[in-house]
Amino acid sequence: MDCSLVRTLVRRYCAGEENWVDSRTIYVGHREPPPGAEAYIPQRHPDNRIVSSKYTFWNFIPKNLFEQFRRIANFYFLIIFLVQLIIDTPTSPVTSGLPLFFVITVTAIKQGYEDWLRHKADNAMNQCPVHFIQHGKLVRKQSRKLRVGDIVMVKEDETFPCDLIFLSSSRGDGTCHVTTASLDGESSHKTHYAVQDTKGFHTEEDIDGLHATIECEQPQPDLYKFVGRINVYNDQNDPVVRPLGSENLLLRGATLKNTEKIFGVAIYTGMETKMALNYQSKSQKRSAVEKSMNVFLIVYLCILISKALINTILKYVWQSEPFRDEPWYNQKTESERQRNLFLRAFTDFLAFMVLFNYIIPVSMYVTVEMQKFLGSYFITWDEEMFDEDTGEGPLVNTSDLNEELGQVEYIFTDKTGTLTENNMEFKECCIEGHVYVPHAVCNGQVLPGTFGIDMIDSSPGAGTREREELFFRALCLCHTIQVKDDDDVDGPRKSPDSGKSCVYISSSPDEVALVEGVQRLGFTYLRLKDNYMEILNRENDVERFELLEILSFDSVRRRMSVIVKSATGEIYLFCKGADSSIFPRVIEGKVDQIRARVERNAVEGLRTLCVAYKRLVPEEYEGVCALLQAAKVALQDRERKLAEAYEQVEKDLILLGATAVEDRLQEKAADTIEALQKAGIKVWVLTGDKMETAAATCYACKLFRRNTQLLELTTKKIEEQSLHDVLFELSKTVLRHSGSLTRDNFSGLSADMQDYGLIIDGAALSLIMKPREDGSCGNYRELFLEICRNCSAVLCCRMAPLQKAQIVKLIKLSKEHPITLAIGDGANDVSMILEAHVGIGVIGKEGRQAARNSDYAVPKFKHLKKMLLVHGHFYYIRISELVQYFFYKNVCFIFPQFLYQFFCGFSQQTLYDTAYLTLYNISFTSLPILLYSLMEQHVSIDTLRRDPSLYRDIAKNALLRWRVFIYWTFLGVFDALVFFFGAYFMFENTTVTSNGQIFGNWTFGTLVFTVMVFTVTLKLALDTHYWTWINHFVIWGSLLFYVVFSLLWGGIIWPFLNYQRMYYVFIQMLSSGPAWLLIILLITVSLLPDVLKKVLCRQLWPSATERVQTKSQCLSVEQSTIFMLSQTSSSLSF
Repeated sequence: MDCSLVRTLVRRYCAGEENWVDSRTIYVGHREPPPGAEAYIPQRHPDNRIVSSKYTFWNFIPKNLFEQFRRIANFYFLIIFLVQLIIDTPTSPVTSGLPLFFVITVTAIKQGYEDWLRHKADNAMNQCPVHFIQHGKLVRKQSRKLRVGDIVMVKEDETFPCDLIFLSSSRGDGTCHVTTASLDGESSHKTHYAVQDTKGFHTEEDIDGLHATIECEQPQPDLYKFVGRINVYNDQNDPVVRPLGSENLLLRGATLKNTEKIFGVAIYTGMETKMALNYQSKSQKRSAVEKSMNVFLIVYLCILISKALINTILKYVWQSEPFRDEPWYNQKTESERQRNLFLRAFTDFLAFMVLFNYIIPVSMYVTVEMQKFLGSYFITWDEEMFDEDTGEGPLVNTSDLNEELGQVEYIFTDKTGTLTENNMEFKECCIEGHVYVPHAVCNGQVLPGTFGIDMIDSSPGAGTREREELFFRALCLCHTIQVKDDDDVDGPRKSPDSGKSCVYISSSPDEVALVEGVQRLGFTYLRLKDNYMEILNRENDVERFELLEILSFDSVRRRMSVIVKSATGEIYLFCKGADSSIFPRVIEGKVDQIRARVERNAVEGLRTLCVAYKRLVPEEYEGVCALLQAAKVALQDRERKLAEAYEQVEKDLILLGATAVEDRLQEKAADTIEALQKAGIKVWVLTGDKMETAAATCYACKLFRRNTQLLELTTKKIEEQSLHDVLFELSKTVLRHSGSLTRDNFSGLSADMQDYGLIIDGAALSLIMKPREDGSCGNYRELFLEICRNCSAVLCCRMAPLQKAQIVKLIKLSKEHPITLAIGDGANDVSMILEAHVGIGVIGKEGRQAARNSDYAVPKFKHLKKMLLVHGHFYYIRISELVQYFFYKNVCFIFPQFLYQFFCGFSQQTLYDTAYLTLYNISFTSLPILLYSLMEQHVSIDTLRRDPSLYRDIAKNALLRWRVFIYWTFLGVFDALVFFFGAYFMFENTTVTSNGQIFGNWTFGTLVFTVMVFTVTLKLALDTHYWTWINHFVIWGSLLFYVVFSLLWGGIIWPFLNYQRMYYVFIQMLSSGPAWLLIILLITVSLLPDVLKKVLCRQLWPSATERVQTKSQCLSVEQSTIFMLSQTSSSLSF
């Protein structure tokens, strides 16, 4: 047994802590703790090598083959190939082995090349030089040789070689600035803080003398979470214990900025760094087309087994008559006569399986992979989806879901930063009932036409002035903004009322807007220096406040607080947050007036925040400090303990006022939602904002219309009635009009029916999802889903990130199993993006967590329209034709072989030559369908954009339904019957060549094969609507290649072949006039039913797409006629 496992078990069950969690102890600089402090237990950790590669030189072949043969199609063909090798089969093993070898080799080369590039990148990363402290000196070595506990020095613009705890920096305040663009895409500078007790160590000797141990959690991939504590040993016996959080952690891959150098101790190295743990791929999503394809494959496998079984039975029935089994020219040996009947039957069954196995198209998988991979570039190359403001274009993180973009039925969208710009503009603030409107300030720019401070209400009295200034101070102090004075940092902008260049940087645009807005009202936030926050008041005096504690914002509390001490020694707690989280904690203040103003602003679509405070006496602060410190240094359940501590601290507040910030709607967001609704897609908005603000945004972006009747399923409604009564009342309301809803079930855009919009909040959703006392929750969920189905739009407000994912999952797993799409721009949207069938990230201002975790990323919400209605539509049309066509052409290929067995005594004689069997799917018919699946446009791009309702024609996997699949299969069977019996009847008349020779069986097979290749290729040509020179080249070039190949194959005696049965066959066939006539006749007869079916359907039951096609054809004919007439008239006048 592994010793480390024993140690782990002993520590887990013998440790003093009741709720023990995995943690590690790191000895800073590998220095043992002082005697008597704690036991020194050396721990083994991986080195700093990064291994992103999948294979090594030694395991590439076995590992790659194992992975490839895990695919059921490859494994199936391997079995067929082995059967051909083991038993006497009618076809050469080459016919199965060569296509399989081609597929496996091409895939292996592609994967091998990609892995070689990964090896190359790994080596470059692992060999880069790193500076670390050894015996008080700076030593340089390769990155891969770093160990946990080493003290590392990193200079400006260098990337951190591993995950480090920040010990000290060249900056006096013990801070450093980093960018994490390579981790989460955020280009803004983030501030990290050194450990309080080590930030004064600025030299190598000082750092080398540090005596400390770090206890922290085991590696986990969350970039924004870290729990640990550091024990610093000084001269005293008891160590100083300091909490460690994500603000003290410098991540591998991040870059040091605006700081000369820093010292840090390595805590996670190599594959245990957070960057490496995030290499792990997301769970694999499979499209509806892929699922249909697998079902069709199972059907064809059943057909294959049935064919083999029928032929085996008929063979023994036919041979049961005397002498049929043993003709005079082929007498059996004694051993053959003695052979077991069942063994012979099983061998024959396997031989027939081999003979008919080509009905399962191995090359279809390769073609589909190539189509998806190459097709994905059409999104990244789309110039219309490029945003010039941000310099960003669309990203494709996976090509497996291209066609799923054409099947979306539900869209779940975030509001802030997705529907809106996340470009905040400070509009007003309300203090003690008085409203203040400053200059309109947006991102540091003073908007034109705005002057001075507009006091909407009467000026406050002297008693209120103190509260007013306290409110402004609260906004200046209660935030996590960093001030940059460097002109070159993140696009500097002039700070109002300041002669110098000043940039406010924060992860939240709201905070920047509030600080910039209050600057116009006379209070300017200057800087955080040596743990003192400095602000400039109206009298141009600098006020200094000591920052004691920050109670960070989180999406559950929906508020943040700071505890500061003024120059006079007064201690304040300032708190700002959502009204729903502030009002319940307020015991004093003009609550009613402020609440009324907040609700009014929310109805206008403004984002509101409330501000409150309380004074703390020193004794009270000491209790708060002890409570927070105990929670901060906890290694287990730290988040829960901090939440409980915050809950106790943030109470009994005095309300000061509220702010209103506008987040403008994104360009063309309303047009995009309107188009998506016309396309039959239901749009849901999932947001953490309050109901009134979100509802106003929904009206602005046309999700709700003037005639939309809003239905509320909110906490307020449930307090008045029970959940059961509210649900049944809503259900009764919407189902009253269900007759009219069924006519336009998706979009709710019909003028003659009642539109319903549902608003639900997070608390109400929790009640719906919560299991009832009898253990069931299905009834409420089903009722809720029934209401949602009959609403044209749904708004979910006050949603936590996890609840967003719950909503998506609820719809995804409902009985209709609709295809869902989630789109968002922030880290709080990642859970729903991963949950939905298709996840789309908006490359916005909240970092790139959403874009990194999504399947696709777009710069703006408006690009979703083209991505779905154009790209998604084309992808689905193309791949559905590809799948159906592959099965069709393989039925055409194999069914004549099945029929031929009835005329050759079920002897397993092949109808086609080995070369034709091998190259049919690889060469003769592969390129035309690949090009079709990449370039086909059944209607123009402008038409799809102009008429979103065409999207409905392909909804619910319309082109891969059983009816369509059966039609293609029967069309293949019909064509195969025409090929075979058409050629058979010609041969029945003992057709001879000009020299009197009679055609043989290889000529018969070649004739059938020739008609088949031309028919299936011309069938694709008839289905093609969008012709380019490439289509012409590939389609006619494929037919020409077949003819040239056949002439060469049959025109030369090939020395490497042990047979010459095809010599002169093709040339002899073409020298016969009846053969030429028959080829033309059979091709025409084969294509005729499909042409007739299309003509009749277009005339009698045209789809919306077919009506548009007919209209565009008529228009083009009309335009060409007018042009010809104008040319004629001009020539006559001349």
